[in-house]
Amino acid sequence: MNYLNVFLNKSFLLIIICFFLFSCDASYVEIPSDDELLDGPIDGLSNSESAQFLRGDVAVNEVFTRETGLGPTFVGTSCINCHAGDGKGHLFTTLTRFGQIDETGNQFLNQGGPQLQNRALPGYLPEQIPAGATFSKFTPPAFTGLGFLQYVSDTDLIQMTDPDDSNGDGISGTVNWITIPDYSIPTSNAITQNGKYIGRYGKKASAFDLLHQTVNAYSQDMGITSLFNPIDHYSNVEIDPEISTAKVNDVVFYLNTLKAPIQRNQNDAAVIRGKNIFNQINCTGCHKSELKTGYSRIGPLSYKTFAPYTDLLLHDMGSALDDGYTEGSAKTFEWRTPPLWGIGLSENSQGGNLFLMHDGRAKTIEQAILLHGGEGEQSRNSFEKLSKDDKEALLKFIKSL
Repeated sequence: MNYLNVFLNKSFLLIIICFFLFSCDASYVEIPSDDELLDGPIDGLSNSESAQFLRGDVAVNEVFTRETGLGPTFVGTSCINCHAGDGKGHLFTTLTRFGQIDETGNQFLNQGGPQLQNRALPGYLPEQIPAGATFSKFTPPAFTGLGFLQYVSDTDLIQMTDPDDSNGDGISGTVNWITIPDYSIPTSNAITQNGKYIGRYGKKASAFDLLHQTVNAYSQDMGITSLFNPIDHYSNVEIDPEISTAKVNDVVFYLNTLKAPIQRNQNDAAVIRGKNIFNQINCTGCHKSELKTGYSRIGPLSYKTFAPYTDLLLHDMGSALDDGYTEGSAKTFEWRTPPLWGIGLSENSQGGNLFLMHDGRAKTIEQAILLHGGEGEQSRNSFEKLSKDDKEALLKFIKSL
């Protein structure tokens, strides 16, 4: 199928529809501005890259069936089941991951781990959490801006760590050292420790790159095998790939080249005031307001400065957020700092409500702040001491991201 021709035909049809609507009554058509949307490509893609982006867009919307490889146990039937509009998931799409409390490696991989497949095709039974396993709920993250995060250098990540809290701000931060799959190819300047590499995707930074994340999602979320991972998670035997390598690569490219969320109302006085308060109470100790990429073979991602409001590091978040479950070298109470960009648009993909923190337990931004313990405790306490007006300004700033 020529996806570029499909796109052009769809675009032509859309123009006709829009012409008809506008010619009748323009008040019926409201086109959202770019900063109100999470989807869309980064600027500067070539024609061939734009075509691959479109193929990836088609692929993430593909709905799988028994005939096309779904299952027999699974979580969803497509990528957009959990990432509507490329945004965050909600309570009905929350995943369950299980394992144990130490960092010796998941002992339940031969029992369906690390992810619970809670749905099944007719004639099969959904998985159950094995006896003795601990588990945690994970709300699916947004897709946007992921490519920028991939190309932050390992050196920059290591430089942001402060395991002994040498600056005395109560924040340390560490990287998650993980074993990477054979198909992931580290860059020549990747930093290793005892044969392990730095993870940067997932709630506990347990995925090395977007290929690792995508292959895991096809296998664990939909029961789809690929050349990268031909092991069927239900039977635990190798079978023929159920998705082509080209399609997997198209999805990875799509995830790499989705644009970063654009901040809204940047010149609003209350937003500016809230940003200053955000800095003053050291929310930026973890939610870094500026990172930069190194080299990428995708030109528009190379050497860019961007504002994700994360440091991609693991932090001790206190006992209230300790789920007794770990991945890689992460402790049970450690979580990767989630990027805040796009948080103001999260309701659009979460059914009109917010579901924040790793498991969606916080229903408002303020609730999420108040759940911060451990390394986030000082900033939480400072937030609680703010005046009502200062709190409102801070929350307005965060909602603008």
